[in-house]
Amino acid sequence: MLLILRIIFVVIYCIVVCILGCIWCLFSPRNPRHVATFGHMFGRLSTVFGLKVEKRLPPGAEQFGNAIYIANHQNNYDMVTAANVVIPPTVTVGKKSLLWVPFFGLLYWLTGNLLIDRDNRAKAHGTISQVVNQFKKRRISFWMFPEGTRSRGRGLMPFKTGAFHAALAAGVPIIPVCVSNTHGKIKLNRWKNGLVIVEMLPPIDTSAWQKDQVRALATHCREVMDAKIKELDREVAEREASGNI
Repeated sequence: MLLILRIIFVVIYCIVVCILGCIWCLFSPRNPRHVATFGHMFGRLSTVFGLKVEKRLPPGAEQFGNAIYIANHQNNYDMVTAANVVIPPTVTVGKKSLLWVPFFGLLYWLTGNLLIDRDNRAKAHGTISQVVNQFKKRRISFWMFPEGTRSRGRGLMPFKTGAFHAALAAGVPIIPVCVSNTHGKIKLNRWKNGLVIVEMLPPIDTSAWQKDQVRALATHCREVMDAKIKELDREVAEREASGNI
């Protein structure tokens, strides 16, 4: 019964947010500040799923300026966990097929996110060029999932290099966002589904890295994130076992 009630509420909530959000965005379409606004609204669904999301931001996070945020991509629940720490004006780079998701696709585009055609290498590189050009024109940040796909419990997957090429070309820092494990954690028929920690790490300066070191930079960032995610998973397990959540 709880599963059915949750599904009904989530579907209605998402449709209402998407429809009203599209109307709202028509007054300032493609404004990057909208992404954080609606990301936080979807983040509120964490309580509906019985999750306690603990957010951790480094000091001065709101003043970091232009950057590329990279986060681990686990499953669709990222929308109610990682979305809570999006700082405006930040837009995401998502796959083109998101545009065809009913209601959500139009809102995703109107809020200013970029769509990338991953099946077309030339167009994908063109999107990275757009990212670099946007950095040069205005204050804006980009949120990317360097794994390129959902990990679905397989741990942190190998990183693609697009985000790191863009960071080096634009001369902006990389800011990792780490989310503790949610794979198999959420049971829709269970009232409480425990703790999830979302931690934003301090910026990684890219100025010392050269363009021919992009793979090494990606590897370094992955190692930093992998270590932090494992640390968060241990903390979550200990706190849940002790009831300290």
